[in-house]
Amino acid sequence: MVEEEYGEKTMQDYLAMLKRNKKIMLIVGLSVFLLAVIIAIKWPATYKATATILIEQQEIPQDLVRSTVTSYADQRIQVISQRVMSTANLKKIIEKYGLYQDELQTQPLSKVIDEMREDIHLEMVSADVVDPVSGRPTQATIAFTLSFEHKSPQKAQKVANELVNLYLNENLRRRTEIATEATSFLAIEGKKLSEMISDLEQKIARFKEENETSLPELQQLNMNLMDRTEQQLLETNRQLAAAEDRIVYLQAELAQIDPNMSIYSETGQRIYGSRDRLKSLQAELVGLKARYAANHPDVLKMEKEIKALEQEVGGVDKLEIANQLKSKKAELASLKERYSDSHPDVKKLKKQLASLQKELSKPSRKKIKTGAKPDNPAYIQLQAQLQAAQAERQAMLEVKQKLQKRLEKYEKGLLKTPQVEREYLKLTREHENAVMKFREVKAKQMEADMAQAMEKERKAERFSLIEPPLLPEEPYKPNRPAIIFLGFILAVGLAVAVALLKESLNPSVYGVRGLMTVTGEQPLVVVPYIETAEDVDNSKKFKLRLIAIIVGVIVLLTVIFHIFVMPLDVLWYVVFRKLGIS
Repeated sequence: MVEEEYGEKTMQDYLAMLKRNKKIMLIVGLSVFLLAVIIAIKWPATYKATATILIEQQEIPQDLVRSTVTSYADQRIQVISQRVMSTANLKKIIEKYGLYQDELQTQPLSKVIDEMREDIHLEMVSADVVDPVSGRPTQATIAFTLSFEHKSPQKAQKVANELVNLYLNENLRRRTEIATEATSFLAIEGKKLSEMISDLEQKIARFKEENETSLPELQQLNMNLMDRTEQQLLETNRQLAAAEDRIVYLQAELAQIDPNMSIYSETGQRIYGSRDRLKSLQAELVGLKARYAANHPDVLKMEKEIKALEQEVGGVDKLEIANQLKSKKAELASLKERYSDSHPDVKKLKKQLASLQKELSKPSRKKIKTGAKPDNPAYIQLQAQLQAAQAERQAMLEVKQKLQKRLEKYEKGLLKTPQVEREYLKLTREHENAVMKFREVKAKQMEADMAQAMEKERKAERFSLIEPPLLPEEPYKPNRPAIIFLGFILAVGLAVAVALLKESLNPSVYGVRGLMTVTGEQPLVVVPYIETAEDVDNSKKFKLRLIAIIVGVIVLLTVIFHIFVMPLDVLWYVVFRKLGIS
């Protein structure tokens, strides 16, 4: 019960512990604090040059000209960052400004490049805006800051300037490239569609030529043409029948007319033609041979004349001789009914028959000309009419054949119309779709051309440098006052921790409470600590050393503040101004 009552330490016990270990606390605390001060002083300064780039919206309204760059600004900035912070670009900057020379001696280039990427900082600047489409509040990136850290303020500024130029140029190049690519792509697609339309138009033209009688758009016209062709065919058949009748009539008329008519002289005597003369002489020759011998002068003379006429007309007309022979036979039969065979007329007729048979049995030396030129005007006129009628019939037959072929063509075309209509609609639908796509592509190409012109004239969204990187006058890091302050806090904490640790490891008993905790009994008499002269001198020396240390620390802090934070004269002026003292 006594241990539980006196086991808990009070604030006086802790203060007594700290008092007993004040020397070691002072040593540890001062050591840590001095180490923090040394670190704050010796830590090399790093300067940071920062530039602010504003993202300006395009000057021309989106409703009039739409940009071909559709990505968001922050996304585009990240893409530009990847392009700018490539190994090739950063290597050029390192070689141009002589950066990281010490690191390049001990580390590979890739490590140095990674270190430089860590020294480059990109931060987005967002603002609350209202979406013009939805009308809702949203966050939008309106600017971004680009900074570079380095030990040299001049190099920090130059490198930051170089990075800003790279970002601005890369953004301009990228936007122009995107606009150019869009324009080129649309131009190529427009050319392809134009060629496709030309091919489809040629296919449609060939299809129309091949199926001119089966096109659905010409169906009514083809039906009208077919009806007209049928009417023409009927009219042609009628005209052909009339021509046939006329030919038959003319042929009958020609059969009744002698093509070689007799000609009479002025005295009224008949002048025979060669053929008629030949027939007459042949008839007379038969009579002469019946009366005279074969060598009779009249017979020989007539035979010569007949021979000459035969050569003129083309030979003996055996048909005429056959007719005469037939007639003579009929006449002989009639005479025999009245007279005997010894009658002079009978004998004469028999001699004529023998002469005709002899003439008929003679071989023809030359084919008889049956197509001799007629000289009968009536015959010639009828013959001309017959030839005209035959020519008209032939023309009508040709017209009829053409009309029949045309009619068959129209009938086949009309039967093929449903199938042709499906193929024709397919071709026209493809053509219409191609034309529609071509118009869309051409419209987009015009928009892309305007967008490209807008990019070239820098009227579209662009990056504007509103705050260039200035020469940093103060280091960005380290924060020396913060380091010193943290060192002081750490020094105090470590001093207290060391004192408490030493007390926990020390087995000695201090004070009445410690003795009561160990023995469990209350002491009868408490003898206070009696200071000797030596203890008093040691206490005075310790106080003097403590005062000197405190004064030194104050002086050191004052010097650090004057050098790294603010000059003392400026601080004095600020303090008096705050107090209102002129």
